[in-house]
Amino acid sequence: MPQQLEQLTAQLDRLATFDSGPFPVVSLYLNLQANDRGRDQFDQFLRKEFADRIRGYAPNSPERDSLDKDAEKVADYLRGVPAAANGLALFSCSAADLFEAIPLAAPIDQHQLIIADQPHVYPLARLIDEFPPYLVLLADTHSARMFVCALNSVVHREHVEGVKTRRHKMGGWSQARYQRHIENYHVHHAKEIVDHVARIVRDEKIDKVVVAGDEVIVPLLRDQMPKDVSERIVDVVKLDIRASERQILDATIAALREEDAKSDREHVDRLIDGYRGSGLGCVGVDAVKRAFELGQVDELLISAQSDAVGDAADELIAQARNTSAKIRFIEDASLLAPFGGAGAILRFKL
Repeated sequence: MPQQLEQLTAQLDRLATFDSGPFPVVSLYLNLQANDRGRDQFDQFLRKEFADRIRGYAPNSPERDSLDKDAEKVADYLRGVPAAANGLALFSCSAADLFEAIPLAAPIDQHQLIIADQPHVYPLARLIDEFPPYLVLLADTHSARMFVCALNSVVHREHVEGVKTRRHKMGGWSQARYQRHIENYHVHHAKEIVDHVARIVRDEKIDKVVVAGDEVIVPLLRDQMPKDVSERIVDVVKLDIRASERQILDATIAALREEDAKSDREHVDRLIDGYRGSGLGCVGVDAVKRAFELGQVDELLISAQSDAVGDAADELIAQARNTSAKIRFIEDASLLAPFGGAGAILRFKL
């Protein structure tokens, strides 16, 4: 797993188990993407939202004192927020010694400020689901570029350069021998590329691969790929070998989203089959909570629209992280709408 994603996952796990006691926790999500003024202005949002949210806490109470300190810490941090960040997730509870700021290359859809008795981790977990780790292989018959991507950024890159071949005017057997030489060179080049890809996939534990290449190299790559690597290919896309990293990210994230939408339906169908037939599925927030209590949940399926789940969204995410259950956000809200936005595929039935 790429280091950035590993760190974010560890932060999510800490937040999912955080106990603030009687004190409120500030959860702040900010969209930091540039707008027509060059940068989003969030000062006004924060002043208004903080004032509105803390109004219900009595002046000079321990809870209010903690929130006032949180507001100061947040303001201090934002003065030096990294310019390259597209989003920010920040959690603070001064009375319980919590301050966790997470600059993100991945964008945040909109500003959110939540004050509650636990961290609001749903959007953070969704980001991990939206921008999973994957490998991009961009190749032609002369070279290859490989990128490990996660959280809307390139976290590792490698390059393979083949031996340049010259084209000669030859006839008869010489031309045939030259053509065989070129074909052998292409096969050797493809094998070298695949060796790099297989190593990266296994070392980084990458589950998804997106390939871009010309009509000559792609079939050769597929021929050389071991089964465990070829099974991870999500799509073959069109990209120029000289494409920028931003162009590569945009094109491949779109391919991942399309593949994810298809597999969402498959996961929901499996959930429904388990619920109606084998007993290895349950639907509805209350049923999922009970399954978590019994240690049954293998995979939580939850709507990507948090409103569909209501106040239970953070609790379900925290329970999944605390029990090592997988989490899958279902982008099409209609798929889980009949079940209150949540369901679970179970490890065992009772």
